[in-house]
Amino acid sequence: MSRPVRLAIQGATGRMGQALLALLRNDERFELVAALTAPDAAQLGTPIYVGEDSGLRFSHAWPASGELDVVIDFSGPSGLADALAYCQAQGVALVTGTTGLDKALQDKLAAASATIPLLRSANFSLGVAVLKRLLREAAAALPDWDLDIVEAHHSRKEDAPSGTALALGEAAASARGTTLGESAVYAREGRTGPRQAGTIGFAVIRGGDIVGEHESLLMGQGERIELNHRATDRSIFARGAIEAAHWLAGHEPGAYDLDAMLNERTAR
Repeated sequence: MSRPVRLAIQGATGRMGQALLALLRNDERFELVAALTAPDAAQLGTPIYVGEDSGLRFSHAWPASGELDVVIDFSGPSGLADALAYCQAQGVALVTGTTGLDKALQDKLAAASATIPLLRSANFSLGVAVLKRLLREAAAALPDWDLDIVEAHHSRKEDAPSGTALALGEAAASARGTTLGESAVYAREGRTGPRQAGTIGFAVIRGGDIVGEHESLLMGQGERIELNHRATDRSIFARGAIEAAHWLAGHEPGAYDLDAMLNERTAR
């Protein structure tokens, strides 16, 4: 696309929305058309960039027809539903990292991919996306090796294992022709006996201000492979979403993920 990609952010006043705005301010590949927030948000109607008289303000009103190429959504289920309805009505691409969706909304997203380009991911780190690909390949090539996934996050994180750790496990299990339901071991304590062949173990660390660390260990006889990813800055997730939005704009309707983007890059 020769001109800048025309973009709107849904959930612009949240943590991810603010990270996206900070990165977009100096990204000439994009034209920020709208920064959308909830109708009761305190920032509603205030300038997006303090000290800049661009006229662009936080809003709850979607742009008019033909003004957008892509929407990035990091809001909540209701905000995502609004973004999806707008994108379908206007034929606009949608990138979303919103989680916690019920089955009805997930079904709507799946159906929408028949009419608009739609890219979903629970983790927009490009490094994690590459780690997932490497683990999938390694697990398939070494099906008899033991596999454990160790993850670490800050002390305030409430779920364990993390969604990213589970996604890594699912990728490895799928590569071996099984599922986590059949192979996962989430806790070891006491006299557990010998390890069962084909299991995928998970270990969890919580403490301090760790942004996110994921280690996949494939262990054979006399050797092992360690595949690691460490996040030191939460802006990596915003960077990945921006790269996904730039890539997705102009694509044909369909359901996409970061793997599809990486596949296209590596095919060049």
